[in-house]
Amino acid sequence: MDFLPLLFTFFVTLMLLTSGCVNNENDVSESNDNDSPLEITESDASYNTTNFTSDVDYRQQMRNFVIGISTYSKQKNPDFIIIPQNGQELLTYGGHPAVLLANDYIAAIDGVGKEDLFFGYDDDNVPTEDKDTEDMAYLLDFAMDNGVMVLVTDYCWSLSYVDTSYRKNSERGYISFATDSRDLDSIPDYPGEPFNVNANNIQSLDTAKNFLYVIDPAEFDNKEDFLLALQETDYDTILIDLFYNDTPLTADDISSLKTKANGGSRLVIAYMSIGEAEDYRYYWNNSWLVGSPEWLEAENPDWEGNYKVRYWSEEWQALIYGDEDAYLDKIIDAGFDGVYLDIIDAFEYFEEK
Repeated sequence: MDFLPLLFTFFVTLMLLTSGCVNNENDVSESNDNDSPLEITESDASYNTTNFTSDVDYRQQMRNFVIGISTYSKQKNPDFIIIPQNGQELLTYGGHPAVLLANDYIAAIDGVGKEDLFFGYDDDNVPTEDKDTEDMAYLLDFAMDNGVMVLVTDYCWSLSYVDTSYRKNSERGYISFATDSRDLDSIPDYPGEPFNVNANNIQSLDTAKNFLYVIDPAEFDNKEDFLLALQETDYDTILIDLFYNDTPLTADDISSLKTKANGGSRLVIAYMSIGEAEDYRYYWNNSWLVGSPEWLEAENPDWEGNYKVRYWSEEWQALIYGDEDAYLDKIIDAGFDGVYLDIIDAFEYFEEK
């Protein structure tokens, strides 16, 4: 049998296949050279936001959580204010304005909080590198363009840094608070009055020109002293915890804070962490261990007593809202004007696992 024709056919076929692979490689290279942003449709956006193999889209799950909180609270009070802190990447699919807007998420929130924009990103009382500031401000500006207020908390105490923080934030259209304590446990002595102080009646977040952020009242001897210190300020918005130590503030307590010392009305917003469970909260069960319940994850090494949670768990979300004993429901019943949601960027923990 003559094998030469078969060998010739084999080598020709092999050459053609090899040529096809080279051409395909060139095609991939050429397609990746295009620097223009991808056009992502809403139906496939969730598949383009991450590169990990998990079946859970952690960013979308956090969006859904915030949207659920917003929908529920605004059914009870249409003017109730929703402000997630950090996690501004959730404003778009892909974390970049050039791609698809997360319209449902944007519509659900009234403001977005951001820490360390100008001071505190690398260390407290240290200016944030310009590049880091601009990377963060890029999405914050985008939020402003879409009707979402920006509230910045900078951590600094040098007087010149405090002045710079307020000035730079104001120049960008943000309202801000400069604090000397990351524990957020005091009312700063400087400046002597709030930046952009005014006697206006503040009925909505977009009319506020400043805010105070104090969620740990441990420096105050008792609840009465704490409330009095807040009452004597002229901040347009106050962010505080629902609890003084382990005791929830009453509706009368919250009502007493809604008038500034100069007579203008103001907003009182409650802090609530939804990306971590805190073992000092009323909902904590002393029998809980990491992994039991199954949604309870590792303790935060930087904050003792705070535990990461699988925030998409129905059981965890039921502790946060939807029942008279749920955290959000207690906040609403106390008469707060809104809620400041923390650990929104919890998705980063799960993406990096």
